[in-house]
Amino acid sequence: MGAGRSELAKGVFGFDRRLAGRVTLDGVDLPSGDTAAAILAGLGFAPEDRKQEALLLLQSILDNAVLCIPDRVSTRGLFSRRKGVAIVGEIARRLAIKAPSLDTPVSRLSGGNQQKVVLARWLARQPKVLILDEPTRGVDVGAKAEIYGLIRDLTRAGLGLIVISSEMPELIGLSDRILVMAGGRITGAFTAPDFDEEAILRAAMPASTPPDRERVTAR
Repeated sequence: MGAGRSELAKGVFGFDRRLAGRVTLDGVDLPSGDTAAAILAGLGFAPEDRKQEALLLLQSILDNAVLCIPDRVSTRGLFSRRKGVAIVGEIARRLAIKAPSLDTPVSRLSGGNQQKVVLARWLARQPKVLILDEPTRGVDVGAKAEIYGLIRDLTRAGLGLIVISSEMPELIGLSDRILVMAGGRITGAFTAPDFDEEAILRAAMPASTPPDRERVTAR
């Protein structure tokens, strides 16, 4: 916490303007501070605070899930409920979203099901790379296991995933590679299956931050 992980992710996605560095996806340079360009290039981002930054809590599951695909759920510029239900309904079943219907307000869902609605939005968009910032924060143990299973299924299907987490077992259980940040800098890189918990924890200590690494900054 406080290492600059979320700030880095937001800079990559375009929520914040980057002061330096480049972000490329499939050879396409993503402009700084342009989330629309990032989405168009195939990048998705599920932020840490889903209630404040991702979800329209008073709106329905359907309304939330179609936000990034207006071109696929409209006819002559008007929203087509039939198209929306066809796309979102299939994804909701795949994610096992527990709700009476797609018209259920997101505010009435559990934390785990709210997170699934965020995932449904991006799966509807079919991104190439999806950034998940603390994807299991505020959800119960059962929902965590479901989300872990979904993450593994998505990677097996070919989706690139970047998971930001404070939980060591979560990182080790899900990751092919772990990058550690401290004090706004990347301080360590570890590759499966040779994850060393002690080495990861040492790299996470701000005092271990090497002075020659470039600090992650955004505005």
